[in-house]
Amino acid sequence: MHIIQTPNAPAAIGPYSQAMVVGDLLFTSGQIPLRADGTLVEGNITVQTTQVLVNLKAVIEAAGSSLDKVAKTTVFLKNLDDFVAMNKVYAETFGTHTPARSTVQVAKLPRDVLVEIEAIVSLA
Repeated sequence: MHIIQTPNAPAAIGPYSQAMVVGDLLFTSGQIPLRADGTLVEGNITVQTTQVLVNLKAVIEAAGSSLDKVAKTTVFLKNLDDFVAMNKVYAETFGTHTPARSTVQVAKLPRDVLVEIEAIVSLA
């Protein structure tokens, strides 16, 4: 096992790493809409989802993989009414690659953001 850390995504805001490699798999921590410098991206679900996916891509690339090797994501939404708008940005980002996914509404997310996404990625 080893930790993945990149300056191209926001540093962890708690006692965890951006991602962990275990064998041929990468497990990312949930990414929220923070810029790499740690400042919050405010705005609607479209703006926040875009930043989250930029962060997720940076962490995945730091591990030597890419979005087309994502096997599974979990999307946490503050409000499930944002599903359609989030899904549009998500679909544009992943294109024809469609990893398995769970999407759930949660009571609250860190920094009171609207969306958080984590992934399991193949490194093989």
